Amino acid sequence: MPEIYSGTVQMSQTQMNQTTSDHASTFDALCQTFRDAAKLSTTADLLEWDERTGMPRGGAEYRAEQVAHLRGLVHTLQTAPVIEEQLASLADWDAASDPHSDIGATLKCLADDYRRQCKLPSDLVQRTASCCVRGQGQWDAARKADDYSMFQPVLDEMLALKRETGELLKTDDQTVYEALLDEFEPGAKAAALTKTFADLRTELVALISEIKESPRQVDTSLITQKFPIEAQRAFSHVLAEAIGFDFNRGRLDETSHPFCTTIGPSDCRILTRYEPNFLPTSIFGTLHEAGHGLYEQGMRDDWFGLPPGSYASLGIHESQSRMWENLVGRTLPFWEHFTPQIQKHFPSELGQATAAELHRCFNSVSPSLIRVEADEATYNLHIIVRFELEQALISGELSTDDLPVAWADAYEQVIGVRPPSDADGVLQDVHWSAGLIGYFPTYTLGNLAAAQLYDAAKHSLGDIDSMVREGNFAPLRNWLVENVHQIGRTRTADELVEQASGKPLSAEPLIQSLRTRYSQVYDLT
Repeated sequence: MPEIYSGTVQMSQTQMNQTTSDHASTFDALCQTFRDAAKLSTTADLLEWDERTGMPRGGAEYRAEQVAHLRGLVHTLQTAPVIEEQLASLADWDAASDPHSDIGATLKCLADDYRRQCKLPSDLVQRTASCCVRGQGQWDAARKADDYSMFQPVLDEMLALKRETGELLKTDDQTVYEALLDEFEPGAKAAALTKTFADLRTELVALISEIKESPRQVDTSLITQKFPIEAQRAFSHVLAEAIGFDFNRGRLDETSHPFCTTIGPSDCRILTRYEPNFLPTSIFGTLHEAGHGLYEQGMRDDWFGLPPGSYASLGIHESQSRMWENLVGRTLPFWEHFTPQIQKHFPSELGQATAAELHRCFNSVSPSLIRVEADEATYNLHIIVRFELEQALISGELSTDDLPVAWADAYEQVIGVRPPSDADGVLQDVHWSAGLIGYFPTYTLGNLAAAQLYDAAKHSLGDIDSMVREGNFAPLRNWLVENVHQIGRTRTADELVEQASGKPLSAEPLIQSLRTRYSQVYDLT
């Protein structure tokens, strides 16, 4: 009996080893499919980067065909029937039992992605990709010409495509808009966002009212002089490099609307823009995109193209950009460190400027037309306008014929200013032309997460202000790498924030941060 028993155990162990080996081989094959898809997807991203930075306008039509073809190939790879078979065969793999492990999270996320992609026909994916390329070109030309009619036809086309997409993707408990929102912020609900925005708006309006009544208003003439573009380019490079953006694995370029794109695990490209008469545009645009770039460069290269090497959500991605832009970049310690360098780059304009003066200028509050140039107190009001308008566009309650006036009316009501032109109104953002309908709420979610994560970093690291004052950004950057960047999609956005900060996502840290900052600048009681 003992010998027979021993043999049975040995056979079972052999079978288990073989099963584990089979699972591992299947998992490797599954991952390779998505790695191959990433190679095609990032090639399309490279073509889109080129379209936004240097492609002659005459190349737009063929470029749209190129990108559409590549996106179609990606979709074909990611919806191959063998993927369903592989996922099914891996369902009982012990290595995948922990949903937060690399393997467990990979299988869960790929299964979710597979189900989502299979709902979309390849033709729709390609038509949408083509419209995105053509749309961005038309948007750029329309904005430069201040002519909404040049953009309206392609916007109508994009809205029709996104409605079709949303109808195919939505579940029983989702609206069409929520199905689109889910692409950027999985699980987000319009009703919950509406409540968050309403609560935030109440707090912000009260804060802005206090600021308006303060006798200590800010003179911003220091930063609205004429600043040489070449000097702005040089200083932007200094800022990005100082906070840790690796120029051996990335680059900084110029475009009409700043963005960040990753072409490979060691090729991250950030783009900013320069205004000759408003220095904050380049400074905070660069810090914002460099924050995105740090997230991309901080991810795990060995999992590139797969969930552990990706971002948790676009809200978390925006938390990284908004943190470096605002919670670091608009502080007095930051400018105590960088004042000598800004004096060096702009000796005629800022040679005598003090850190305190710059800090006050960079934290002035006033209603503004342009979202990307808005102060922290009013920024989220810009998002509320877009959130409400794009929901109405998708539902059909608002037509594109009425959009410019609806935009202007909303700005006047919510922010207190009325755009004098479409270029500074409905045409100011690239997002809708690029098919990013449902993206805007991630900026506010990012602001909330940024404040909460920054508080957690301060609790963990101690006196971050002193580190920033000395130009030592490595401790904060390394904390973010460990607690955000390298988490990837092994946790949801909410889980990531709660794990890093010890509490669920809340608006309180952001409200407290804004109140502290502006009390310092405006002597609020």
